[in-house]
Amino acid sequence: MKKHSARVAPLSACNSPVLTLTKVEGRESLCPFRARPHSGTPGLRPPVTAVQVRKALWGVAMVMCVCSSWAGSTQLAKLTFKQFDAPFTLTWFATSWNCLFFPVYYVGHLCKSPERQTPRQRLRECCRFFGDEGLTPKVFFTKVAPFGLLWILTNYLYLQALRKINTTDVSALFCCNKAFVFLLSWIVLRDRFMGVRIVAAILAIAGIVMMTYADGFHSHSVIGITLVVASASMSALYKVLFKMVLGSAKFGEAALFLSIVGSANFVFISFVPVILYFTHVEYTGSPADIPWAYLCGVAALLFAFNILVNFGIAITYPTLISLGIVLSVPVNAMVDLYTCDINFNTVRLIAVFIICLGFLMLLLPEDWDQCIIQLTTKLRKRDDPAEVAGETGANAGLNWRGRGRTSLSTYAR
Repeated sequence: MKKHSARVAPLSACNSPVLTLTKVEGRESLCPFRARPHSGTPGLRPPVTAVQVRKALWGVAMVMCVCSSWAGSTQLAKLTFKQFDAPFTLTWFATSWNCLFFPVYYVGHLCKSPERQTPRQRLRECCRFFGDEGLTPKVFFTKVAPFGLLWILTNYLYLQALRKINTTDVSALFCCNKAFVFLLSWIVLRDRFMGVRIVAAILAIAGIVMMTYADGFHSHSVIGITLVVASASMSALYKVLFKMVLGSAKFGEAALFLSIVGSANFVFISFVPVILYFTHVEYTGSPADIPWAYLCGVAALLFAFNILVNFGIAITYPTLISLGIVLSVPVNAMVDLYTCDINFNTVRLIAVFIICLGFLMLLLPEDWDQCIIQLTTKLRKRDDPAEVAGETGANAGLNWRGRGRTSLSTYAR
């Protein structure tokens, strides 16, 4: 790994949320049956710490916020297209809000950091992420601009898919990006091979085929499914290439990177919505006819979602953040059930279920099999009180034996 990115531990691209760039060292696993080194009476599992409880409570709040922001932006974007049928203009407008990432981060830096720096000092320090020379024109066009294009393509294709099919199908199919990330990281990043993740990828592909079959292979539906699968592919490509080219970023570095992406989008891509307007490809009438409240609502929700998935790992577990994404699927399904004419036939329900199941399987830690073995051992001891009494004594309670070695943290490789 390059010198400027070696300060942050490498992150398995499959283990982190969608489009997140940040990595915090020393993340703990959610597996409660993992053996941990501890002092004190041998054979007794250490009690749950206040830090773990706090992270879990923050995780519950984070799941709700991620789910509501992602589902809310999807539903509001679908509603916006009824009055403002301009997906690229909406993409450009929402991406431009990325300019606010670094200012928001700097406010947090002033509030939390004991060593406060001026904006210029902090900016100069974060620019080291791009190399010893900082952000040069060469670095911008080779290491930033391509990711900006992938960001725009991901969001544009997602919004285009919303114009073709319902939000339930779009949100479910977009969850396939997790499987695409695994396949790409396995091939490109030489990530660890896991059979359970191969099964999850197969489930995701099967879900895509079944989703297409659910509507009878109509052209309108096939186009929409193709668009959202392409969006998920762009998201996966963005993640894997970022890990390969730039490594993992600290919070300030990720905030600066995303602010540069938003600024470049505003400066260099602004001519595209203008051309689309005058060529009547995305004609919206006068500026007074534009539903600015809807546009700002979509942009604000997407901005909040990206803040949560990129910086939320500072206070909770990455797995819980990813869980909020998949929970947006049933939320969108409930909204679609009452707001639009959607046919939840058996094939569609099975397709949504296996895609979500594949997504959840990809969240399993790398030593999930050891967790299952330890859980099984615990249950066997509970079913055999005589064995427990022989090992721990009459008043010792359950005996949680370590396995002779400490498992690696799920998110630290």
